[in-house]
Amino acid sequence: MEAISKGQDDLIRPFIHYLSAEKNASPHTCRCYQRDLEEFENFLKSQGADFSPSGKPEWEKVDRIIIRKYLSVLHRKNKKSSIARKISTLRSFFRYLVREKLVSSNPAKAVSTPKVEKPLPTTLTVDEAFRLMESPDRPLKKVTEAEAKKSALRDRAILELLYSSGLRVGELLGLNLKHMDLHLGIVRVMGKGRKERIVPIGNKAIEALRVYLDQRGDPEIEAPLFVNLRGGRLTSRSVGRLIKKYTRVSGIVRKVSPHSLRHSFATHLLDGGADIREIQEMLGHASLSTTQMYIHLSPGKLMEVYDKAHPRSFHRGRKK
Repeated sequence: MEAISKGQDDLIRPFIHYLSAEKNASPHTCRCYQRDLEEFENFLKSQGADFSPSGKPEWEKVDRIIIRKYLSVLHRKNKKSSIARKISTLRSFFRYLVREKLVSSNPAKAVSTPKVEKPLPTTLTVDEAFRLMESPDRPLKKVTEAEAKKSALRDRAILELLYSSGLRVGELLGLNLKHMDLHLGIVRVMGKGRKERIVPIGNKAIEALRVYLDQRGDPEIEAPLFVNLRGGRLTSRSVGRLIKKYTRVSGIVRKVSPHSLRHSFATHLLDGGADIREIQEMLGHASLSTTQMYIHLSPGKLMEVYDKAHPRSFHRGRKK
């Protein structure tokens, strides 16, 4: 038991570091995990659970019964999606503790989570996507002409790159200039689980990026690709705000997020005839089942692929 009890005083902090350094989790994800674990700590205190002299839980003594009690408390005030995330946080945390030989088993593994229906992603039409890409070219009020031009060039490059490559917003914001090769038309992305992939960039995105980088002068190759007016790296919240702004400018009445552009990228590729496994590679999905959500948005495309590929389909079985 010596290995198990070692380091029990503060286990949340190294877990969050593990998520960031080894799993390449975004700062937002790390904050959510930390908040969930601190909330669970407070619940343990309210239940009179065992704590070390330093005031930290003795995680080895947490069992599935107390996690089920926690689950019943969560049901009183939380949505199913929030409950599912909090239980998933506990599973990940205890899986990490087992891996580090700090506890002997994962008590959250045996606790079932509420079934959450995943809503279909918001997907822009091709016309809406084009209007959104062009919206930074319109003049904006309440800023100087120089600031407006500077922001517009950067924002156009952000929108074009998100739609052209299907990057997650965290992947986009983690890019430095060295990750781009505009001559070859590719970007090198560090995705989830620190898995690197190469993604092509469309001509419109390359053009927008060149104009934006020319306006920035001659930045260092290690510099962030996208920066704010003070020269610091942009945040995901900033990108969310600018997409919300340009959605309104372009007259789109639906809610559009950075992830909407990722969904639109995949759906439009599928509609255009791209193979779903190629889309999976470009999106950086570990499992094909994650990519298959886009097929649900294009049932006609699914039938077309089936008719062409299956040996017992109507079209393949028909004599010429």
